[in-house]
Amino acid sequence: MATIELTEDNFNDIVQNNAMVLVDFWADWCGPCKSFAPVFEAAAAKHSDVVFAKVNTEKQQALAGHFGIRSIPTLMIFRDQIIIFSQAGALPAAALDDIVGKAKALDMDIVRAEIAKQESNNA
Repeated sequence: MATIELTEDNFNDIVQNNAMVLVDFWADWCGPCKSFAPVFEAAAAKHSDVVFAKVNTEKQQALAGHFGIRSIPTLMIFRDQIIIFSQAGALPAAALDDIVGKAKALDMDIVRAEIAKQESNNA
């Protein structure tokens, strides 16, 4: 599957209507972003059951600000509209594949239960 460009206009729709979305926050001027791009594209081709998307932080500053992006590239995985992974820095292909595999294997009922427990403790 091709990588999707995310904007303020389509971000919520993409995240809400797909079980798993891996987002790469990047910019044209970022050297590590450019070197990571082929790794990200190869993973997108390999994992056709996952939506791979990119946010250009220069063009989508409000989105980058909303998610507190301080360095790029930053990867974020949404599963069932929940952020289950967020990390700054480019990854080698094997590490990216490993993270995608672990994200797919997560029991989301347990994740939702943990979130509910944390929210009730903070209430």
